[in-house]
Amino acid sequence: MNVATNPSKGAATRELILEHAYQLARHDGLEGLSIGALALGVGMSKSGVFAHFGSREDLQLALLDAVSTRFIEFIKLPALKQPRGLRRLRAMIERWVEWGHIHQSGCVLLSAAVEYDGRADGALRERVLQQQSAWRGELARAVSLTMQVGELRADTDPEQLAFEIYALMLGLHHDAGLFGFDQASRRTWKALDRLFASYQP
Repeated sequence: MNVATNPSKGAATRELILEHAYQLARHDGLEGLSIGALALGVGMSKSGVFAHFGSREDLQLALLDAVSTRFIEFIKLPALKQPRGLRRLRAMIERWVEWGHIHQSGCVLLSAAVEYDGRADGALRERVLQQQSAWRGELARAVSLTMQVGELRADTDPEQLAFEIYALMLGLHHDAGLFGFDQASRRTWKALDRLFASYQP
């Protein structure tokens, strides 16, 4: 039965392909994603994979969207259970640190940012830029809410603080692979605590 006559089966197959592509991309990056290896891994032909994704780029874009959704669900949704303010902002970072722990062998979103940051305009670069900008915006909004409840100085620049948090998290991902996650996490939290103290009212 083909995809058109069995949408649920088609969706399940698409998810299977994306999940396997995710595992491959964690180690080889989006540019290293091979349709041949992917088809072999899911027990399909190349044409079978292309029946769900019209091109390699379509697959890469779909994978970026799927991982971005997974990232937001892992980090933002649990943090929203905390009250607005520093507790929610720190909860977001705690989940982000945990994401880094889970993905210290390879984060598709970060590797994509490295792969496409210096490239000319294209669909993949635009999607990476859009996703990274959106996440930076989420951090800035959390900072703004923390300012509104009086837990950060009124003259805090939300975009600047979001950038500083992001930069420290990049350091965590970088050092976790080289020096071990525990040491990287300790140093990151020490830096974050000092950063937040500098913005206290």
